[in-house]
Amino acid sequence: MNYQPLENKSAMHHIKKPRLPYSWDLNIYRGCEHGCKYCFAIYSHDYLKNDNYFGTVYYKKYILEALEKELSSPKWKHEVVNIGGITDSYQPIERERKLMPEVLKLMIKYKTPVIISTKSALILRDIDLIKELSEIVTVNIAFTITTLDERVRTFLEPNASSSRERFRALKRFKEETNAVVGLHMMPIVPYLTDNRYNLEQMYRLAAKVGVDYILPGTLYLRGKTRTYFMNAVKAFHEDRYQKIKTLYQKGSALKDYKAGLYPFIASLEKKYHLSRDYMKAINQKEKRIKEASHFS
Repeated sequence: MNYQPLENKSAMHHIKKPRLPYSWDLNIYRGCEHGCKYCFAIYSHDYLKNDNYFGTVYYKKYILEALEKELSSPKWKHEVVNIGGITDSYQPIERERKLMPEVLKLMIKYKTPVIISTKSALILRDIDLIKELSEIVTVNIAFTITTLDERVRTFLEPNASSSRERFRALKRFKEETNAVVGLHMMPIVPYLTDNRYNLEQMYRLAAKVGVDYILPGTLYLRGKTRTYFMNAVKAFHEDRYQKIKTLYQKGSALKDYKAGLYPFIASLEKKYHLSRDYMKAINQKEKRIKEASHFS
């Protein structure tokens, strides 16, 4: 694995997507060691003129200085910051660089709400800081989990934490912090993770943990991700490759496939009393924090 410093003048990136619950992104790394076959962010190395997205990870040299400058600005409105929208902030390099504890300390200092999505149990290292932050602002901790079949998981996400480790981490965040805790069951990969047994077990465990929401979504393929994913699946399982190739004539799976999948997911939501309405959970938590601060 090749680690490289990356010059940076800014920390956060402003995005204009009104349907999202945030308008700022913070990515402390570029490139990702998790090696997910379906990774949508492979394209993000293009501007660095480096085709080795999974083998070269860049860390931003001045991320902490830039972040404090931005958060301390009189213009900062304490909006929600999505941490790790492009690359996982808790990938293996973080064990060495230890940037996230310092990022979290700044979020506490400047009372900034955050969303953190990860596939790594390394985030438990920072549970005390996240707990502290969740007491003063809204915090959303989400784990992406796609399957309980470790053979398939290892193929799809070779260097991420096991699915069982992620569920255990979810449980701890639910029990020990004031964060909104969610499960991102994305992507659902046709013919690999979409069997009914796997889907039901995912919902069963999510309900056991007591997640505040579960967000399902089918695989989307485009650009470099499509080529990388298809080549990997072909080497992994020729028959399933042919089925997926037929199903993905465009970026999304054919409508007939989704029409058969989502009613079953809806039945699981009803059976296990789980919602995909993440904004409802976030808004309720934000209201409770404001009420608590008002009476403190």
